[in-house]
Amino acid sequence: MDAAAPAAGVSRASVRKAYAASLTGTSLEWYDFAVYSSASALVLPQLFFPSSDPLTGTLLAFSTYAVGYVARPLGGILFGRLGDVIGRKKVLVATLLLIGIATFVIGLLPTYATIGVAAPVLLVLMRFAQGVGVGGEWGGAVLLSAEFGDPRRRGFYSSAAQVGPPAGNLLANGVLGLLTVTMSEATFEGGGWRIAFLLSALLVAFGLWIRLKLEDTPVFQAIAERGDAPSAPVREVFRTSPRGLVAAICSRVGPDVLYAMFTVFVLTYGTTVVGFSRGQVLAAVLVGSACQLFLMPLAGALSDRVNRRLLYAVGAVCAMVWPFVFFALVDGGSQVALTVGVVVGLAIHAFMYGPQAAFVTEQFSPRLRYTGSSLAYTIAGIFGGALAPLAFTALLDATGGGTAIAVYIAVAAAVTLVGLALGRDPDPAEDDALLAENAARRPAARAA
Repeated sequence: MDAAAPAAGVSRASVRKAYAASLTGTSLEWYDFAVYSSASALVLPQLFFPSSDPLTGTLLAFSTYAVGYVARPLGGILFGRLGDVIGRKKVLVATLLLIGIATFVIGLLPTYATIGVAAPVLLVLMRFAQGVGVGGEWGGAVLLSAEFGDPRRRGFYSSAAQVGPPAGNLLANGVLGLLTVTMSEATFEGGGWRIAFLLSALLVAFGLWIRLKLEDTPVFQAIAERGDAPSAPVREVFRTSPRGLVAAICSRVGPDVLYAMFTVFVLTYGTTVVGFSRGQVLAAVLVGSACQLFLMPLAGALSDRVNRRLLYAVGAVCAMVWPFVFFALVDGGSQVALTVGVVVGLAIHAFMYGPQAAFVTEQFSPRLRYTGSSLAYTIAGIFGGALAPLAFTALLDATGGGTAIAVYIAVAAAVTLVGLALGRDPDPAEDDALLAENAARRPAARAA
C-alpha cells in the first residue's frame, strides 16, 4: 500500500502536512522536555539544589524531573477533554505555547546562590507547566497524523508523534553536548547551560507556523458535523472503556522505564559509577537516539503488517533481558560497550514505542480517543517515567550496582505484557463508517 495513502476523502497533500505537523511539533516540545531531563543529570543539582552529597542533589533534581510527569494527568484531563470537544488542532497550538514559554523561563531563572529557596520553587513551577503541556500534547499529536491517514496504516502514521521524543532528545543532547565541548566546565555551569533553554523560543515559533497552517482531522470534523462530540468525555471514558484504559496504561509502563534508563539515568550511572565523561555518555545517547529516528517508523509500519500486540510483546520481552547485559558490558569502562549498550537499549524501546501510539488509540472509540489516549499516556507516565529515575537513584545508593535496577526494569516490562494481553486489536471499520457517513452527508447538505 502507498505510504502516502490517506483516509477516505482526504488528499495526499493533507496527509503529508499532518504527518509533518505531528512530527515537527512533537519533536520541538520534546526538545523542551528533554533538555531539562539531561540538565537534571548534568548541572541543575549543583545550581538549584546545593548539597554536600552529590547523590542527594541528583535525587532532588530528579524529583523536579518527576514533577513534569506528575503534572501530566492534569494536562491529559484538561487538554484531552478539550481535544474531543473543540478539536485536535486548537489544543495542539495551546500545548506548544505552554511548553515553550515554560522552557524559555527556565533559561532565565536565577539560581539558589542568587535568590535562595525561591530558585528551586520557581524551577518546580516551570517544570509543572511543561508537564501539563506534554500531558495534553501527545494524544492530539498522535491523532493529528493518524486520523488523516488510512486507518489500516495507523501504526505508521501514529509513529510520527513517537519520533518526537528521540528527535527532541537528539536535539537537546546535541545542543548540550556542543555547549559542554565548546565551553569550560566553569563557563557551562556559570550560565552556558541557559542557551539550550532559551533556544526554545525559536523552535516554538517554527512549530506554531507548521501547526497553524493545518485543518482539523477529518475524523473530528465528521464527529462535529454529526453533533456527536462528548460533553463529559473523561467520565465517559471511565464508564465505557475501563478495560481499554487499563490496557493502555499498563502497555506504556515498560517503555517509559526503559527510556528513562537509557536517556536520563545512564548519564548519572555512566559519570558517577563507571567514570565516563559527560561528553562520552552524551555521545552514546545521541547515537542511540539517531537510530530511533528510523527504527520507530519502521516498527510502526511493521506493526501494520503483523500482529501489533505480538510485535510489541517481543520488544517487552527483550526489555526484560537487555538491562542485565547492559550493566555487565558497561561496568568494564569501554566507550564502545557503552555505545552499543545504549543503542541496543533504545532500539528495543523503539520496537515498543513505535507501535505504542496506534495500540493506545485503538483501545478507544473515535469520539473518545483524545481523552482516553491522554489519560492513559499521562497516568502511565507517573508509574513509569516519573518514578524510574528516583527508583534507579535509590537502588544505586542502596546496592552500589546495576543488578537491582535491571530487575526493576524487568518488572516494568512484565506490566506491559499484562496490558498487551488485556488490549484489543485494530478495528479500521470504526473510522471507515464515520468518514463514509460524513461523505454521504455533505452532498445531501449541499443539495438542500
